[in-house]
Amino acid sequence: MKNFNKVLIAAAAALVIALPAGVSAQDAVSLDQLLQQVRQGRAADNQVNQQRIAEFRANRARQAQLLEEAKQLRTQGERRSAQMEAQFDVNDKEIIELDRQLQERLGSLKELFGVLQQTAGDARGQFEGSLTQLQYPDRSDFLTEFAQKMGQGNRLASLEEIERLWFELQREMTESGKTVKFPATVVSATGDEEQREVTRVGLFNVVSNGNYLQHVTETGRLIELGRQPASRYTSKIPDVESASSGYQPFALDPLRGQLVGLLTETPNLRERIDQGGWIGYIIIGLGILALLVAIWRFVALTGVGARVHSQMKNPENPGNNPLGRVLAVYNENKAVDVETLELKMGEAILKETPKLNSMLTFLKIIAAVAPLLGLLGTVTGMINTFQAITLFGTGDPKLMAGGISQALVTTVLGLCVAIPTLFLHTLVSSRSKSVTQILQEQAAGILARRAEGK
Repeated sequence: MKNFNKVLIAAAAALVIALPAGVSAQDAVSLDQLLQQVRQGRAADNQVNQQRIAEFRANRARQAQLLEEAKQLRTQGERRSAQMEAQFDVNDKEIIELDRQLQERLGSLKELFGVLQQTAGDARGQFEGSLTQLQYPDRSDFLTEFAQKMGQGNRLASLEEIERLWFELQREMTESGKTVKFPATVVSATGDEEQREVTRVGLFNVVSNGNYLQHVTETGRLIELGRQPASRYTSKIPDVESASSGYQPFALDPLRGQLVGLLTETPNLRERIDQGGWIGYIIIGLGILALLVAIWRFVALTGVGARVHSQMKNPENPGNNPLGRVLAVYNENKAVDVETLELKMGEAILKETPKLNSMLTFLKIIAAVAPLLGLLGTVTGMINTFQAITLFGTGDPKLMAGGISQALVTTVLGLCVAIPTLFLHTLVSSRSKSVTQILQEQAAGILARRAEGK
């Protein structure tokens, strides 16, 4: 067994030694092939170069001829260049002389052309922002070209162009005093484009379908304002649209739409109430409640007073009213002495007094609490204002407007509720006191007669 292992190890060692020798033989064959290929390539390049050199030597005479032709062309070009330079100098001198003559002959016309250029430029800027641009949009191109022409200084204005400029200026002045109707494309409040008949009032406003329109200069469009001013400004628009002659009252915006735009941002009554927040709604609720209570008590006391006056005319038959109940107590206690009767009748009057003064304290509380709630809204509004200043600074006043509006609106609401409530409390209280005074007077009269009879 040991001999077999030794034979196997010896065979493996012989195999390991023989394998590298075979691999080295294969590498040696590939390098030879590569060397052979390089050698063949160098031979081919040498052959091509030799061929090129031969061709170059064969065409040497042709190249000399081409060189001679090129030199001749260069000479001709230099000669022509000199001629052109000489002609350029002559033309330049002629242009300078003609320009000098032009400037001399223009004389005062040069100043006139400057005025025309300035007038055309100013008119173009004014016309582009004018409402008449909706009817005459082509005049901007003419004014632009005319101003550029006058600005060049070497071109003359024709008589037709000067008359056209005069005509455009005169037409603008004439149209400024007219109220005219014409069809135009209007962007409605919903964003749709519609072809409508619009009415232009001078150079100030454009209206359609009872609403003010806004002219956007950049796009040349008419846009219906999403929110119109108050009805007192728009109520006369239909009259202007339907009128064919004469004079009609109209809310004219002399700033050509800017005031109308500001009026649309003015909050209405509902929005002002909303600016007061939840405190404002509480104040308004208390005010409505105070009004209802005051009306109820005033009507009730008026009815009680009427029944009391009726009872005064018929004291023998006590009815179901405060004076009747006091007289009933007197009738039930005729046999007692004066002091006891006075106590009984005083007790009866005291029983009637709370009914007559019912809810008067509530009205007084509302009259006192409403200004305090307004003050609370003022404080919270100022807190919100200072928070906005802390977060965003004072650069944008609109960020502070919410808090300031709440502060002012709640104060106004508190005073608007407190002052009328105070008057209502006084009115109802006086009516209650008048009834109570009648009861006391009647009771005092009865006691006086009883004392005299005693």
